[in-house]
Amino acid sequence: MQLQDQTNPSKSEIWAVGGGKGGTGKSFLSANLAIALSNQGKRVLLIDADLGCANLHTCLGIDYPESTLSDLLTGRIKRIEEAIVPTGIADLGLISGAQDILEMANPKYAQKMRLLKQIQELDMEYIILDLGAGTSFNILDFFLIADQGILAVLPEPTSIENVYRFIKSVFYRRFRKIAREDSVREIIARAMDQKNENGIKTPYDLIEQVARMDGAVGEQLKNEMYSFRPKLVVNQVRSKDDITLGFSMRSSCTKYFGITVEYVGYVEYDDHVWQATKRRRPMLTEYPMSSSARGIHKVADNLVHHKQLTIDYLVKTAPRR
Repeated sequence: MQLQDQTNPSKSEIWAVGGGKGGTGKSFLSANLAIALSNQGKRVLLIDADLGCANLHTCLGIDYPESTLSDLLTGRIKRIEEAIVPTGIADLGLISGAQDILEMANPKYAQKMRLLKQIQELDMEYIILDLGAGTSFNILDFFLIADQGILAVLPEPTSIENVYRFIKSVFYRRFRKIAREDSVREIIARAMDQKNENGIKTPYDLIEQVARMDGAVGEQLKNEMYSFRPKLVVNQVRSKDDITLGFSMRSSCTKYFGITVEYVGYVEYDDHVWQATKRRRPMLTEYPMSSSARGIHKVADNLVHHKQLTIDYLVKTAPRR
């Protein structure tokens, strides 16, 4: 069985918010992007895809739901729709993830495939997946079913490094799902180890080695590389230099990975964010006129209309600090 990372059989558009490192604001972005879409009258479903430490319900100011993904994975409920709970926000529903159940953080393959299939079949306009930290296969597979894969990054070295690692990991995972020959799959698996004996450091290196083994597969992987276009959001921006990080990362991914990363926006550092978090309320509903709220709306608009930031936009809108 193969993941359907190319097509979405339902009419829903799936967005997945990831990035590897914890604490970058993935849940903040997921919750507030969902609210921004629902404010436009879109039917939105927010799914907490952190299968080990779900907390998205807290961001929305609601109690831990009685039915969650845990119930679907364990068979207590049969259909994912049974886990949808209202959020108190018009047109926005929530499915909470597993919490404090160790085995749910690593579901069996059949459980995961069933879950991914049911997510893809949901009838919503937008489905937003809030992914957990790390680069486990489960997280990468959630990212791969999305129509829009969104990367949250902070303007700090560890976060930047983790996003690069996440991009490469999800890319290699996508490669391995496509490859059918065991020898090719083995090469891809080895490439995920940075110290691999084959000397593979980048997707370019991997494609060259696979092409030497099988030219047709190498060409297929090259096409996949060109079609893989994750989106980047810089969170907690304090200066113009922080904003330019998005352009720098975009250039680096093109130069070293051969991957096109689209920079779709940034969210300024804003005291309103932690104030809303302390109140257990979404920032967008609590402080709709704040600078962070404006950033969220712009990111949502760019994602909906498939636009990315330009240098001209940066010059016009950079915060003055």
